[in-house]
Amino acid sequence: MAGGWVEAMRTRDFARAWEISDRDLLEIAHPPKHTGPRHLQRIWRGEPLADRHVLVRCYHGLGDTIQFLRFMPAFGEIARSLTVWCQPELLLMVARTAGVDRAIPLHDGAPEVEFDIDIEIMEVPHAVRAGREQVEMRAPYLTLPEVAIPPLDSKRDLAVGLVWEVGNWDKRRAIPVRLLRQLADAEVTLYSLQRGAAPGELAEIGARDVSTPDIAALGHLIRQLDLLICVDTMVAHLAGALGCEAWVLLHADCDWRWPPSGSGSFWYPSLRLFHQSTPGDWESVMAEVCAALQARARHREFSV
Repeated sequence: MAGGWVEAMRTRDFARAWEISDRDLLEIAHPPKHTGPRHLQRIWRGEPLADRHVLVRCYHGLGDTIQFLRFMPAFGEIARSLTVWCQPELLLMVARTAGVDRAIPLHDGAPEVEFDIDIEIMEVPHAVRAGREQVEMRAPYLTLPEVAIPPLDSKRDLAVGLVWEVGNWDKRRAIPVRLLRQLADAEVTLYSLQRGAAPGELAEIGARDVSTPDIAALGHLIRQLDLLICVDTMVAHLAGALGCEAWVLLHADCDWRWPPSGSGSFWYPSLRLFHQSTPGDWESVMAEVCAALQARARHREFSV
């Protein structure tokens, strides 16, 4: 069943995906609500949502929350009110999202609000029977609060941001930092957006550290870049939701939200995807990225 759902999502057959999800609600015995690991919990059990006060729980990663915020405007037209219980790092951005009436910071325990129905944010497209007009990104939908950040000093070079490491979930997504050294061969200025990068890593790839734990500030930095090159992590979703150009490097068995091949993403039109053809072979991916970056830098040189 899961494979059928993934295929339906990747081929944009959303009606079939929701039919599969409906069968999952009816045929699989789920544990009681709010028990077990949060990221495995199924919260919504098919209850009516129209004209109800709804609590949206954000139990997955930061990137998941950013990706699924696109469904809040459609959801807001169904529910009487939407309260989003989200990661504190995203609170100000979630509060500014169309359809959201209130955003409160996620924590252990119970939320301090009353609600009629609750749902996990990744269940929302199923609940609203989202079609292409809600799923496929038509325009940037994430709004950043104002944050004072210094301008990048890339002068006339192409300003390229880098993120190469990931969290503990699926370390196959990370790329060895040594491979990024090749990017310096192009006429570019490299900036590290990688939180916690060691000075030795920055020296090895010749990148300037502009990383920040503030996601809004990170978004403003990405907007200053000409290009972001990153692995499959929250930063890719942030760039995509802002409509910024980013190249995303994907391992051979990439997550369901990315196509198994091809360079485009209907989730985020501003992203370009680079896939491993062989599991673990980042060298070939980097060769392709380096060639593309050199072409991109030459184009900028002729355009300036």
